[in-house]
Amino acid sequence: MSYAVDVKNLTKRFQGHTIVDHIGIRLPCGQICGFLGPNGGGKTTTIRMLCGLLRPDEGEGVCLGLDLGRDADKIRSRTGYMTQKFSFWEDLTVRENLEFVAKMFAMNHVEDRLRECLRNFGLTLRADQLAGELSGGWRQRLALAACILHEPELLLLDEPTAGVDPKSRREFWNEIKEFTNRGLTTLVSTHYMDEAERCDKIIYIADGHIVAEGSAGELMEKSGAGSLEESFIYYIDEVWKGEP
Repeated sequence: MSYAVDVKNLTKRFQGHTIVDHIGIRLPCGQICGFLGPNGGGKTTTIRMLCGLLRPDEGEGVCLGLDLGRDADKIRSRTGYMTQKFSFWEDLTVRENLEFVAKMFAMNHVEDRLRECLRNFGLTLRADQLAGELSGGWRQRLALAACILHEPELLLLDEPTAGVDPKSRREFWNEIKEFTNRGLTTLVSTHYMDEAERCDKIIYIADGHIVAEGSAGELMEKSGAGSLEESFIYYIDEVWKGEP
């Protein structure tokens, strides 16, 4: 399997409005892909279709070798999805949240995996703390731990570091890089250009259309920009005129 994700003509409409409009995405296995675009550009909708939470109105392809249309349940079981908003139970402890996730995925050797996960994410001393009492950085760490607990092959992260301090952001990305070194494929949406520069590939999306894609160097070279931020502005404001 050369590509963890290989889809084309992916389309989603809500109440007559096209949110994602016939896009194609290919994510090589074992790489980090940055997903950048204005708010409302279709990033979250695309991510939810790729992990099987939303059924595309049109489009075809495979995710982890599984058919996007027929195998949504199997795709979900092999994918880790981290939402924009903290989506775990604030009235449960860190350990109880992870135990619930383990039961959802019908995992074996739960105690061993929980102990390993708590240790790897530095959560051992906070295992009995209520999730609602955690700071933003520790919530992020819990959310990532829950996504990784069942050992997925594909990680989909929707603005995972929004509102998190720089130190926590750096630690988060060090962890993502470590997972990638072990073969995990990651698609991460972000508004931070320093994070995008750490990705192997970047996709710019606007109004449900892919405007440009390539490595940071390729995008800057093609646009003649001196920085990735200038490249982003060039493609979104100058190249994209609302026409596919």
